[in-house]
Amino acid sequence: MKRRSLLKIASIILFYSISAYSQFGQPTEIVKIKSFSSFDKVYTGSEFKLAVKINVQDTWHINSNKPKEDFLVPTELILSEINGFSIVNTVYPEAKEYKFSFSETPLAVWEGEFFIGAFVKVTDKVQPGKYRLVFNLDYQACNNQSCLAPTSVSDTIEIEIADKSVPVNQINQEIFEKINLTETPQAVSSDENDDSISSTLEKSGLLVGLLFVFLGGLALNLTPCVYPLIPITIGYFGGQSEGRTSRLTLMGLLFMLGMAVTYSVVGVVTSLTGAVFGALLQNPIVILIIAAIFVVLSLSMFGVYEFKLPDSWVAKAGGAKGGYYGAFFMGLTMGIVAAPCIGPFVLGLVTYVAAKGDPLFGFLMFFVLALGLGLPYLFLAIFSGKIKNLPRAGLWMDAVKHIFGFILLAMALYFLLPLLPKEISGYVLPVFGIIAALYILLFDKAAKGVKGFTIFKVVFSLIVIAISVWSLIPSDKQSIDWQPYSDSALVSFEGKKGAIIDFYADWCIPCKELDALTFSDPKVIDESKNFITLKADMTKSLAPEVSALREKYKIFGVPTVLILNSTGEEAKRITGFVNAEEFLKLMQSVQ
Repeated sequence: MKRRSLLKIASIILFYSISAYSQFGQPTEIVKIKSFSSFDKVYTGSEFKLAVKINVQDTWHINSNKPKEDFLVPTELILSEINGFSIVNTVYPEAKEYKFSFSETPLAVWEGEFFIGAFVKVTDKVQPGKYRLVFNLDYQACNNQSCLAPTSVSDTIEIEIADKSVPVNQINQEIFEKINLTETPQAVSSDENDDSISSTLEKSGLLVGLLFVFLGGLALNLTPCVYPLIPITIGYFGGQSEGRTSRLTLMGLLFMLGMAVTYSVVGVVTSLTGAVFGALLQNPIVILIIAAIFVVLSLSMFGVYEFKLPDSWVAKAGGAKGGYYGAFFMGLTMGIVAAPCIGPFVLGLVTYVAAKGDPLFGFLMFFVLALGLGLPYLFLAIFSGKIKNLPRAGLWMDAVKHIFGFILLAMALYFLLPLLPKEISGYVLPVFGIIAALYILLFDKAAKGVKGFTIFKVVFSLIVIAISVWSLIPSDKQSIDWQPYSDSALVSFEGKKGAIIDFYADWCIPCKELDALTFSDPKVIDESKNFITLKADMTKSLAPEVSALREKYKIFGVPTVLILNSTGEEAKRITGFVNAEEFLKLMQSVQ
């Protein structure tokens, strides 16, 4: 320890003893720098990217921004004081570690050519015109024998602040591709819901936090991607239960427990790996398994077999009936169906759990979240099962089971749609609906003598046929003029306020709702003409190009819509469904 202290003291003395050398005999131009801007012009109240190329003379190196010895001077990029301009974030490259003769431990240094990046903020008070910004690089140079006195080198860059009616173009892209400047710290946490959720969970105790998450799970039932659970739950419990309240309650609890197990596992794995929430549904094997489960369950509705475990298994399990196992198994499957229910709340929870990095904590949080999500389906299971207790139960119940069977087959087809060619995928469900309704109307003889149910069956079939035929009619409904996403499309924003990027997936129900209700609104379409409008397909989320997009834009779930301003920086981030009026206001707020 004493030896190390003496070495530090000797090093400090050495630094000062060579100050004369640094002034009179120091090698010239040990470090050269050159600055680059990301735009030819910049708007007031915006940000631009700065890249500084640094060249260090051979046999020399400079300390990193975080040197490992406290007596060494860190390298720092500084903007000379000028009103209205400031550096809001600096990105330094990864340092290299080398062992030098004057230090007992390896030191973190830079050498040769490398780049430092930064975001420079321009306040609203800056008037249009040209400004000269001076950037200083403070550094200390060393070779293998000794270190020179700390010094600095500067470079000047001219920035033109333009009126917002003037187009702005990206420049020096070949330089900025070498620096990871995808977004500012503000953009990473731009969703206020994320901040509020994280801060709420941090400030509250565990029990209060779990209650908050449970209520959030209940609120998820208002999102459209859980709607398919309603007919599935009614179909399963309406056809499988025996009508006793105690049995129905236990089956509903097992259904909710199965959903909670799957949902929490999917949530934790997703949060720790950074994958898109619900990305399991892009895996063909998972899709086929889910579709097969629906087909198996539907066949039991048509009387092909009774859904229960073998009698020998039941005996070994202490007499438990197969319906309990079936309810739990259905819940496991429905957890995957519910997984795409991404929204600001779930996104905030995913981010919070990922930051904690504790799998047990994450499992607990998502387990409680799923209990809140599944609670309404407990009561729905009890209600749908009670249908057998209605007066005059008999043959008409077989007709009800047939309807439920067709509902389950329709859900199987729905989950198979991403695997089908897009040319025919839009026709599959409508055609199936027509065939199923005609079968129920013309060929299903169950409950033929029950007048009331016959009327219901006719009305139900006609409604299904009408909706299916309407779906097959070519639509002239307008929409935003979307173009497939590409990096080249964002090179120039000339004549545009910015860009809108819609990250979607074929299995994402809220994505379809956005297309149908929000992006088709005439006012939204008209305002979108002021933007570059791009769609990024995240369906195959394990593909390399999709993974790269997810990393670049920090996409945790779909739908996610990014609105970029004219400088290419993120201005708004939307997760989940928003109506046309709200989306229009967000577009209009971008300057």
